[in-house]
Amino acid sequence: MKIEFAPLSLPLQRRLQTAAVVQWVFSFLCLAQCCTAAFIGLLFTRFWLLSVLYAAWWFVDREAPLRGGRRIHIVRNSAVWRHMRDFFPVKLVKTAELDPRQNYLVGFHPHGVLAVGAFVNFGTEATGFSTIFPGITPHLMMLSLWFRVPFLRDYLMSGGLVSSDKESAYHVLQRPEGGNLLAIIVGGAQEALDARPGSCTLLLKNRKGFVRVAIERGTPLVPAFSFGENELFDQVSNPKGSWLRWIQHQLQQIMGISLPLFHARGIFQYSFGLVPYRRPINTVIGKPIPVLKKHKPSEEEVDRVHEKYLEELSKLFEEHKAKYNVPEDSHLEFI
Repeated sequence: MKIEFAPLSLPLQRRLQTAAVVQWVFSFLCLAQCCTAAFIGLLFTRFWLLSVLYAAWWFVDREAPLRGGRRIHIVRNSAVWRHMRDFFPVKLVKTAELDPRQNYLVGFHPHGVLAVGAFVNFGTEATGFSTIFPGITPHLMMLSLWFRVPFLRDYLMSGGLVSSDKESAYHVLQRPEGGNLLAIIVGGAQEALDARPGSCTLLLKNRKGFVRVAIERGTPLVPAFSFGENELFDQVSNPKGSWLRWIQHQLQQIMGISLPLFHARGIFQYSFGLVPYRRPINTVIGKPIPVLKKHKPSEEEVDRVHEKYLEELSKLFEEHKAKYNVPEDSHLEFI
């Protein structure tokens, strides 16, 4: 006998959705510090052995983020991510089939402030990735810095996230039977500094490392554009040449992460806060671009494939922008 539960009331659904998003923002802003503090703090309590045992495990398991991570399906399928999906909402759109006998390298654009679309689509099953692309296992690259934080590293790997090192990319893309997909947020942390509503600027003109990896592995490139990603937060004005942009750039050089001064709405009011706006995110996955394998490609060969990628990404944007309420006179700008 099938048991059916009464649907949640709309106010309760909205509270759960907000709570899910708040914990996600908290994870970005505070979880690393809390995990580090917990690890160190336990050493000065009667539970010190927990930190010692974890440190030993950490040492033995230190290569895991470079070896495809350690996904836990119960975490990827958590109801928390479905509530987070429905907050905006987030949707994954397929435009072409992906052959599970091949591996793929997906370029994700834009980064946005917190890369919400990338995480929800590739780091969880909230949008039904495995149903939309059967036989394909997604992996999302994240700064290697975060995998050096105790406890947090395990949390990230449980969602299928891997370190943003070339060695990690090679490992994911070398699966002989295929079926692996590696998603790279190409613009990275630096692009987050230009993430604001209406922006179509992508840090991509000189980003060619992912193209070289694809050629060396003979892996098809797949462009992906997340419409609405830049609409979630406002950001304090930081034009190039300003003192704020200079400070942000210096901090990024030192720490490896950017620190955009973003704001949106609050938990109980809509005037100011760190909770993102409720605006739809539609991540459109383009068609694969075939890439011929070559162990040591020349600069000209990399440039040629990179140019083809830019063309396909622009085409993907132009074909779908009207559907997602992007002004007709808006076009991608590569810097």
